[in-house]
Amino acid sequence: MTKTIKVLFLAAEAMPFVKIGGLADVAGALPQALRALSDEENDDVKLDVRLAIPLHAVISTQSATLRPVVSFPIMREGTELIAEVYETRLGSLPVYFIAGDPITESASVYSSNPSLDGEKYTFFSLAALEMLNHLDWEPDILHANDWHTGLAAYALQLKRWEGELHQTKSVLTVHNLPFMGPDVTGRLAAYGQALAQTDLPDWAHTLPLPLGMWASQKIVAVSQTYAREMLTPQLGAGLENFLTIHEESLTGIINGIDTQSFDPETDPEIATNFSAETLQERTSNKAALQKLMGLKIDEKIPLFGVVSRLENQKGIDLVLNALAKLKNTPWQAVILGTGDPLLEKKARRLEKRMPERVKVEIRYDGKLARKIYAGSDIFLMPSRYEPCGLSQMIAMRYGSVPIVRNTGGLKDTVNHGETGFIFEKATTKDFLASIREALGIFTNHGDWQDIQRNGMAQDFSWANSAKQYAALYISLLS
Repeated sequence: MTKTIKVLFLAAEAMPFVKIGGLADVAGALPQALRALSDEENDDVKLDVRLAIPLHAVISTQSATLRPVVSFPIMREGTELIAEVYETRLGSLPVYFIAGDPITESASVYSSNPSLDGEKYTFFSLAALEMLNHLDWEPDILHANDWHTGLAAYALQLKRWEGELHQTKSVLTVHNLPFMGPDVTGRLAAYGQALAQTDLPDWAHTLPLPLGMWASQKIVAVSQTYAREMLTPQLGAGLENFLTIHEESLTGIINGIDTQSFDPETDPEIATNFSAETLQERTSNKAALQKLMGLKIDEKIPLFGVVSRLENQKGIDLVLNALAKLKNTPWQAVILGTGDPLLEKKARRLEKRMPERVKVEIRYDGKLARKIYAGSDIFLMPSRYEPCGLSQMIAMRYGSVPIVRNTGGLKDTVNHGETGFIFEKATTKDFLASIREALGIFTNHGDWQDIQRNGMAQDFSWANSAKQYAALYISLLS
C-alpha cells in the first residue's frame, strides 16, 4: 500500500514567478523535483508537495492563471486583516499565492526597511498556517526556508502545544545563517502569538530564523560541510553553542542546478553546443568569448572566468590580488558581477592596468554568464564562506575547471585534482599556488580534458537533492 507524504513548502520567492536571489531557484525547482521523484520511483511512498509564496506586488498576474481559493481574517491588535489565497499549477505542482495588506503594501520582495519586511513575512507565515484550516489537506511536513518563513515553523510549534496540527513536523532549510531577520517581539504580540521560553541565546530568541530553528525537528544546511561549519565560532553566527546542543537535528543537503536549462548540448546562448564527447567543439566558445570581450583570440592562452557578486565574502579581493601578481605568465580574465563599490573600482583599476588581459563587466547579465561558463578554461571562486554555491556546479557542467576554497558547498562539490582545484586558506598566497597548479596541468592537454570530462559527468541535478530530502521526510515520520 502506497503511503502519501504531504509537504507544504514555504518560501519568500520562487521561479518562474519572482526571482531576486538563489532561493527562487530552490523553491521553483525542489518541490517539482520531489513530485517528479514519486512519479518516477513508483515505490511505497508518494510525495504530495505543494508550494506557497507571497503574492508580491511585482508578480504579474498574467504570468500565471490564478484561481481564488479562500479568504479568511487574521487578527492583528483587534483588527481583521484579510488574507486571500490563490492557486495555480507549475507542471503538476500546486502553487498557493497568499495576499493581504502587509504583503501588497510593499512594492518589493525585500526592502531596505527591516520593519516592513518583518511585518510582511510575519503575516505570510501566520496566514500560511491558517490557510490549512480552510483546505481539505493537512501536511505531514511543513518545510520552511530562511528567516522569512521561520515564524511558520515557530507558530506551528505553538499550535502543537494547543493540540492543533500535532502530527505535522517541521523542517527548516538555512541558506545563509547570518541573515536572521528583524526582531519580532512586538509583532508576535500584535498577532496574538506568545513568545515561548527557548534555549536560544537572549539576543536570538526574538529573531525569526533562530525561532524557526528552535521549533523545527530538522534543520537543513545547504551542504554537509556548511552544516559542520555552523557549529564553529567562525561561521556559527553566534548560534554555534545552540546548534551543537541540537546537533542531532542538523544535517546538510546540497542544492541542485537546473540541468535542463544549464546544458551545453542545447544552450542557445553559447556559440557552439558541445558535450563531454565533443569537447573539441568547446574551443569555438572560447574564441567567441575572446572576440566578444576584445581579447586576443588564442586557444593556448588560459582564460579565467568569474561570475559573482563582487563582495568580500566571495573573495573577489583575492581574485584581483592574485591576477595582479601573475605578471610573467600568459593569461586572460573576464569578470562579471556587481557589488561592493570599492571592489568594483579595484576591478576597473586592474582592467585599466592590464587592458589586453582583463575585461570587467559591472552588471548582471545571465546571457554573458553562460558564455563565460562555456568559454572560460578556469573558473575562479575563492569564497571566504559559501553555504552551497551554484556557479562552481554550472562551470563544471560547461567544462570550465573551478578553483575554489575549502569551504561549504565548494568543498562538497569539487574533488581536488579530479574535477577542479581546492585551496585551504583565504590568502592570496594559497590561492595563487592553486592557480599555478592548475596552469601547470592546463598545458598538458590530455590531463586537462580528463578533469573537464570528470566535472561534466557529475550529477548536480535537483533529482539528486530531492532523493535526499525525501529520505529526510521519511525518517522524520517513521
